[in-house]
Amino acid sequence: MQSAQQQIVIIGTGGTIAGAAGSATDNVGYKAGQLSVATLVGAVPALQSEALEAEQLAQLDSKDMDEVTWARLARRVQQHLDREEVRGIVITHGTDTLEETAYLLQRVLAPRKPVVLTAAMRPATALQADGPQNLLDAVAVAKTPGARGVVAVMAGQVLHGLEIRKTHTYRLDAFEPGPDTGLLGVVEEGVVRAFRDWPTGEALGAAVLPEDAARWPWVEVLASHGGARGQALEAWRQAGLQGLVLACTGNGTVHQALGAAVEALRQSGVPVWRTTRCAQGRIVGAADEKAAQLTPWAARIELSLQLLQQH
Repeated sequence: MQSAQQQIVIIGTGGTIAGAAGSATDNVGYKAGQLSVATLVGAVPALQSEALEAEQLAQLDSKDMDEVTWARLARRVQQHLDREEVRGIVITHGTDTLEETAYLLQRVLAPRKPVVLTAAMRPATALQADGPQNLLDAVAVAKTPGARGVVAVMAGQVLHGLEIRKTHTYRLDAFEPGPDTGLLGVVEEGVVRAFRDWPTGEALGAAVLPEDAARWPWVEVLASHGGARGQALEAWRQAGLQGLVLACTGNGTVHQALGAAVEALRQSGVPVWRTTRCAQGRIVGAADEKAAQLTPWAARIELSLQLLQQH
């Protein structure tokens, strides 16, 4: 019999892991977020003997993740973490924006207990559904002694919440760690083998996230590319853009046609951060820029958090 201290809370937000298609052989024509988190848990026999709570916070296709849901999720996770009997949290999520949610939760909560995001690349109705094993592995990570921080578990891999990135559109092992880092660990037959330290940091606090979408700063990502034009940036400036992340070519370079518009944004007081659109590496020689080591999507979250703290 398990003690109350081993309680794991599973929070459902939708995604492919809860998706359904009309055919067991259809891996792409499904609709995300159709099954409840209770149904997902009930479909894994090995979880039936675990001390679990399951609750549905949202039912989204994660491509449609929004700031209000992030704020609600962060607050709810913190409420559960504050319960003495809760050992860890598992969040079922879609893969499209999982890396953004993981980054945000680690920066905002920096939890001393494990918060484990998991997902699937195949819907629950697929012949090769990967959700049940991923969910089982996520619970194993949440129960691991000494585990802490926000991590993601997919395809038997444990990935750092600040570094994870989706790198494939279809494979079951669609996620990779950040460049020049590596996996945090792996799950082997329900046992976690850790390679690195668990995520740590200073929590900003869930209260920093407004529950009203209108109070979030407007921050966009723009990629530099051949044939780039500055009209979009100028339109954003006039419309009240509050922050910009540039997904630059190579080692932080920007098309010359964007130069004047970028400078106009800076002169109007809009922070402009550079990151790279390259899949690997960081912007070398830009140590003073916070985005130099981040993906464009993580940089957007980080800049948004900085702007939120200023108001």
